Amino acid sequence: MKMTLLLVGRTADRLYAEGIEDYAKRINHYIPFNIKVIPEIKNSKSLSEKQQKEKEGELILKSIEDKSFVTLLDEHGKEMRSTELAAWIENKQLTARHMTFVIGGPYGFSEDVYRRADAKLSLSRMTFSHQMVRLIFAEQIYRACTIIKNEPYHHE
Repeated sequence: MKMTLLLVGRTADRLYAEGIEDYAKRINHYIPFNIKVIPEIKNSKSLSEKQQKEKEGELILKSIEDKSFVTLLDEHGKEMRSTELAAWIENKQLTARHMTFVIGGPYGFSEDVYRRADAKLSLSRMTFSHQMVRLIFAEQIYRACTIIKNEPYHHE
């Protein structure tokens, strides 16, 4: 199985970007993993939230492989412990050839993107910046890989 982390806009903070890059290299040790960045919408200040979500949504949908299992990181998604996420990913490896995790823009996702999604995950009931979510989720994917391989990175 291959895995893609799809992001709207570049990671602006250098420290987060370096951390994400480090985890991407680690994840690639276990599974083919890539990060795909959708450019930010130009002149977004002149757009309403809905218009911005729709424009981002069009770009997101164009960037997803046809048969990919799509999971949105969304505040209304299912919360999981790290071990549950690992078991969920391991189970998906049996049925999906490709998984795409999507971290949207500051206003969330368009209705079309929600309709395309196969699942929604939430990292926490707390709110994190979109920049920080990228790093936290990359670490959680790496942690899931080590749990699946029964390696000592994760401690109960």
